[in-house]
Amino acid sequence: MRLLLVEDEPNAAHVLAKGLREQAYAVDLAQNGEAALFQVATTDYDAVILDVMLPLKDGFAVCRAVRESGSSVPILMVTARDAVDARIEGLDCGADDYLVKPFDFGELLARLRALIRRGRHPVLPAKVTIGGLALDTRARRVWVGSRELSLTSKEYALLEYLARRAGDVVSRADISEHVWDEHYDPLSNVVDVYIQRLRRKLDQTGHGSLIRTRRGEGYQLTADPGTP
Repeated sequence: MRLLLVEDEPNAAHVLAKGLREQAYAVDLAQNGEAALFQVATTDYDAVILDVMLPLKDGFAVCRAVRESGSSVPILMVTARDAVDARIEGLDCGADDYLVKPFDFGELLARLRALIRRGRHPVLPAKVTIGGLALDTRARRVWVGSRELSLTSKEYALLEYLARRAGDVVSRADISEHVWDEHYDPLSNVVDVYIQRLRRKLDQTGHGSLIRTRRGEGYQLTADPGTP
């Protein structure tokens, strides 16, 4: 899942982005309202975390402009202002949910999951089984048969995205759009490198691969091992 975090306070943005990345989200940052609008217009985000107090355009103006553009990206508005009128204004200008600072990080994660579940890309169930592969999407744990795998945050994010699209052929562009952030270099082979890392951890000697390569198209996660 790829998020846009719109927060002008550098320390708060750094801490929150770090926490979200540890939860296997890819996170882009915007420090003002104009930058946020540009990034929403050019990137397919799964959700936006939008602070109200921003330079150039405040969060209300940003939210209103996003909705006027026709975008339905889920928006979680965040502010230190807990007045009822401010919450009403945020929801009326198109926000899907509202969170008042200071907030518990666990609550932020729960609200994000709820927004994404109602949005364009439903959240996976807590337990996902694809053939002999099993994912616990809450604890971010993975098993192949009875063998638990040790995955990095990015390896898990890639596997979960493939699991979300299980059976589909997923292009490298799709993977980079949702698993990597704005620092992704489209000329690099990082997607292929991480696919190979996953294969080494997922696949068993003497068997085919759960992740199949479709030449010129991308990759496909299947229930039955096949030729890599």
